[in-house]
Amino acid sequence: MPENATEVTAAGIARLAGVGRAAVSNWRRRYADFPQPVGGTGTSPSFALAEVEQWLRDQGKLAEVPLRERVWQAVAGHPAGAGRALIHVGCALLLVRDRPTAWLELAAAPDERMAALLPQAMEHVLTARLGPAADGVHGAGVPEPAGVHTAGAQEPGDDHTAGGQEPGGVHTASAPEPARVHTPTAQDLLPSVPLLRAAAELAAGIGAGQAFEFLLGRQLDANPRQYTLTPPQLAELMVDLAEPPKDADRAAREQPVRSVLDPAAGTGALLRAVGGPVALYAQEADPALAALTALRLALAAEGPRRPADGTHRAAPGPTVRTGDTLRADAFPELAADTVLCHPPFNERNWGHDELAYDPRWEYGLPARTESELAWVQHVLARLRDGGTAVLLMPPAAASRRSGRRIRAGLLRRGALRAVIALPAGAAPPYGIPLHLWILCKPEPGVRPAADLLLADTSDLSGPAPDASAGTGRPPGGKAAGGRTPGGGRERFDWPAVRSAVLDAWRDRTDVEGVSRVVPVIELLDDDVDLAPARHLPRPASGGGASGLGEVRERLTETLRLTTGLVPPAAAPAEPAHRPLTTVGELARAGALFLHSGTAVPGSTAAPVLTEHDILTGAAPTALPPAGQEAPGGAAADDPVLLEPGDVVVPVLGGGTAARVVDAATAGAALGRNLQLLRPDPAAVDPWFLAGFLRGTANHRQASSHASTAARLDARRLQLPRMPLAEQQRYGERFRELAAFEDALRTAGRLGGQLVQGMYDGLTDGTVTPG
Repeated sequence: MPENATEVTAAGIARLAGVGRAAVSNWRRRYADFPQPVGGTGTSPSFALAEVEQWLRDQGKLAEVPLRERVWQAVAGHPAGAGRALIHVGCALLLVRDRPTAWLELAAAPDERMAALLPQAMEHVLTARLGPAADGVHGAGVPEPAGVHTAGAQEPGDDHTAGGQEPGGVHTASAPEPARVHTPTAQDLLPSVPLLRAAAELAAGIGAGQAFEFLLGRQLDANPRQYTLTPPQLAELMVDLAEPPKDADRAAREQPVRSVLDPAAGTGALLRAVGGPVALYAQEADPALAALTALRLALAAEGPRRPADGTHRAAPGPTVRTGDTLRADAFPELAADTVLCHPPFNERNWGHDELAYDPRWEYGLPARTESELAWVQHVLARLRDGGTAVLLMPPAAASRRSGRRIRAGLLRRGALRAVIALPAGAAPPYGIPLHLWILCKPEPGVRPAADLLLADTSDLSGPAPDASAGTGRPPGGKAAGGRTPGGGRERFDWPAVRSAVLDAWRDRTDVEGVSRVVPVIELLDDDVDLAPARHLPRPASGGGASGLGEVRERLTETLRLTTGLVPPAAAPAEPAHRPLTTVGELARAGALFLHSGTAVPGSTAAPVLTEHDILTGAAPTALPPAGQEAPGGAAADDPVLLEPGDVVVPVLGGGTAARVVDAATAGAALGRNLQLLRPDPAAVDPWFLAGFLRGTANHRQASSHASTAARLDARRLQLPRMPLAEQQRYGERFRELAAFEDALRTAGRLGGQLVQGMYDGLTDGTVTPG
């Protein structure tokens, strides 16, 4: 095998072939010619990608590896690591987009010659995008707009100068550094040249920025515990909230946003959601992540930071710094128009002792357990007078007693303008209903606001009201009280949440159960509890007492229809001994085709059929992308679109479920952890197929069990051999059972709403017992 050849793990092989990991393990045991490991460990071996691809082709298990998959595998198996490979790719993609002619000339050279010439060409585009290099690091020494302090060039009297302790006890940590986007050397680039050629080819099809988004998204997906992500829909919502509300001064509203800061940038999702020609400022503690963020923002920008001849400055490029924001602020003199921030939660070691006398604590020194309130005050300190900030906060920050003095100060001075509760699943940690805090820096001489907007959208976590229209299934599959069974991030109705949040912020009016404008004087009690749920009565289940009659009528009608769908009494018979075949055999014979799902809600313009939809009978999750790609980069994948007659089964969990795609579901994308079986209607009846796939014994023999879950191998599912006419007879009965199951599900949902609504009405006095 050539030195530094790309390697791939068993999980990568499974992705290439569209199968589960268990299938790859079986291949290794069953086939003596399966490629031998070339690296990794005994429990997680790695294989040569070229050998694996050839073996899959020889076995007829792979026709052609998609280009994007080849590029990702090359990134994941890079000898210097995926992070370094992404930096190389980002630099190359900047060159591909900004100097395409130069790239084509370089790409025509042999690998060694190309590696030798690339550093100088990359230096040119990195300088244009991120500023001139200082000691080989781009981003240092970049001219700042007037009034903006350059990190690393602080004046002796600054509050956060590098060093130890300032006069008066103000502690300052070591100076932050520019994001380290080093120009790679020829030696570093030589192993990456095949990867860079492939990445350029991918960029030719989907664009340089989109190609980098796809690869970065795959890296984030592959290492979910290493990163705290801000979903793109939430990022866009936070950007929109930063615009002044309807009652703001018109002149201020018409001014374009000139500068936007994210002091806890992470992967740069918040700044990437900002549109228009703006100056972006970011700080991130992790140097490697800061470099990737700088490249991501540079690739997302439309034009170069400055022309190569330096004659004039075009749209400002991103200014990214590395360092601990609270201890070593990179922008101590910045007065930003907007600050967007998703700070780390529950940090104990945020600098409580050494920052005790920091001038940023205008509203009080945060307790050691109140790191989030330290971020709130840092954000206010970096805003211009009248500027707006939007922070994603844990719900405890609104009610912990240790923070009540600071919250009271924020209210008295009019700095806190809104607290908005999001449904659980809006962002990690997905099990907690996070809050959005909207802050405005008080302006001297302007009377503080006398009220606070409190909004609660936690009941909007289910699908859109019309998501299941015309499907014959319960609308949205929501349980009593408006909650979606199982919850989870994939069941998130962002359009409804977005509309409710923006309407509440811009209108600042009372909406029953959703928002309330509360006078500050009512909130200044002993607790200063700003949790919206404590000040907004939750709407009664079933629409309150007035809506219970309608729910009861719908339930009565549903029960009547359900009674008519009850299957006839089962006719006993001896166990049948029929010749069997498997799904795998039918696939090899061309009687059906198999596809694995990859889409996630919001990653494609089409609705996505998810595992949850299959289990609950709900309509596909209709969450169109909100202006940009999902963090997993799924938008760069070609989703499998459903057709009428397709049969879809979940591959995880061990339960028996299958769904036949009808006209209402057709056109949706196949979601993750789902297997699609597309039968030839001249050979296999889809309802016959779906019915036999749901057999308990069939599922048991086709499933493999890990320590915590079962995984279905759809190829091992068995079917009896029958003529098409006999299949259709069975299929008709299976269709009737599915209709009965849907009716029972709807009746259960309506019954739950009626019961909970009665409990609510009797306890709050809106319904009398007699």
